[in-house]
Amino acid sequence: MDIVFHPIGRIRTPFTTVGDPPHQPDPDAPGTFYIELHPELTDGLYKLETFAYIHVFFYLDRPDKPVTLHVKPPKAGGIEVGLFASRSPRRPNPIGLSTVRLKSITGSRLDISGIDVLDKTPLLDIKPYIKRLDIKEDADNGWG
Repeated sequence: MDIVFHPIGRIRTPFTTVGDPPHQPDPDAPGTFYIELHPELTDGLYKLETFAYIHVFFYLDRPDKPVTLHVKPPKAGGIEVGLFASRSPRRPNPIGLSTVRLKSITGSRLDISGIDVLDKTPLLDIKPYIKRLDIKEDADNGWG
């Protein structure tokens, strides 16, 4: 079975070199961060401005290392975990997800807070962050 995704836009950031982006989105990162949605999809943004945050799905198109099934996450205190117990960008299907603040929408441009991707990363999808659905009161930090 073939699965084909087509980018719906691109993410613009000040990060141009692998190693520049932070390990997670940084709401206080300096620079300009925005999404350029394909203009023909602009009408799909209707009412999105009513949300404070969005989930951004993207294609990790510039891997810097091969996929490994065990990794040492930067925030895990040096322990090794399975790939699927991490947020490593080196995945069998290189799909990324970040949650960012939606600052404004002008036409097909979405101004956002700092995101952890390279400039011109292909955008796959946008979904609203909905507090009553996305906050899980019994969630933990794992690895403990």
